[in-house]
Amino acid sequence: MNEQSDSNSKYNLIQEDQVKPITLVGVVNFFWRWRKVYAISCAIAIVATIIFTHPAITKPKYKAQHIFYPTKNNSVSNALLTELNQRQQDPLEFGEEIEAEKALQVIQSGTLIGRLVRNFNLMKHYGIDPTKEKFPKYAMDNRIKENFNFERTRYLSIKIEVMDEDPIMAAKLANGIAMLYDSIKTEVQNQVAIPALEIVSRALQEKRNKIQKIKDDLRELGMKGITNYEEQSRALAEEIYKAQSSGKTSQLQKLIDERKQLIANGGEFIALNELIKLEEEKESNLITQYEKRQVDVGERLSHKFTVEEATVPEIKAWPKRTFLLFLSVIATFFATAVVLVITELFSKK
Repeated sequence: MNEQSDSNSKYNLIQEDQVKPITLVGVVNFFWRWRKVYAISCAIAIVATIIFTHPAITKPKYKAQHIFYPTKNNSVSNALLTELNQRQQDPLEFGEEIEAEKALQVIQSGTLIGRLVRNFNLMKHYGIDPTKEKFPKYAMDNRIKENFNFERTRYLSIKIEVMDEDPIMAAKLANGIAMLYDSIKTEVQNQVAIPALEIVSRALQEKRNKIQKIKDDLRELGMKGITNYEEQSRALAEEIYKAQSSGKTSQLQKLIDERKQLIANGGEFIALNELIKLEEEKESNLITQYEKRQVDVGERLSHKFTVEEATVPEIKAWPKRTFLLFLSVIATFFATAVVLVITELFSKK
């Protein structure tokens, strides 16, 4: 009976301890009891963070930033060689959301990143040896993701951020990406502009050949004596009337024969004259298109408005020692608290 009562009393004590509410005094007493442990653990965290963030162990990185607005302009000729009242877009207008998304697509493309790696020899810069590295491209992709950031701001501009241990290199890379975006955007547009120029050039040459053929036909008619149907017809009518009035029969017959020949070829002459006017008007339009396509291929406008060009940073961006010290102390404090709470719970049981 005594043993049973003792076990019941112990069970009641445990139950009472388990349901005991947490009070501010209890929390303060808990921290006060383990104050030395907290002090030691936090001190260790501070020392470890200071050692870990020392430049000899963790090399500092510098951040360079380039910001630009993409343009709305896709054609130099339409932007500059079109009448103001016919222009659909202002070449000096900032791009909107769709232009920003397209700019991000170009910047994040493998074409731009690959050219950036080659131009700045990033394999050597990041210490990646293609002959020794099993997956050099994968290693390079990880470095790009780690050190490069491209994003669209809420103002619809494009922000390029580059982190590097060399501040000069960080600025060069940020500005280099913006320059590559400009050149690649031009190359992409030339994929359409150059074939368009060739198409218009062929159409213009065919039109000129057709006009030359009409001119040759008119020249043949001219050799037959037909140079201006209306004027000649009127002149022959007057001569025939005079010949009839004066009774010159031989001359009259000759004039009548000339008029018959004029009438026989007059229809063709009129048709060719009307046709050549239409074809020359079409040729004029093709010449305008050809000149525009030449401008699109041969000339270029920048596809961006630079708001902030990257400059050489003077202060390191990583690691932020003060922030890491604060974070490590807070994390260590809470981790120590969890361990001590668990320890006390198990010790009570």
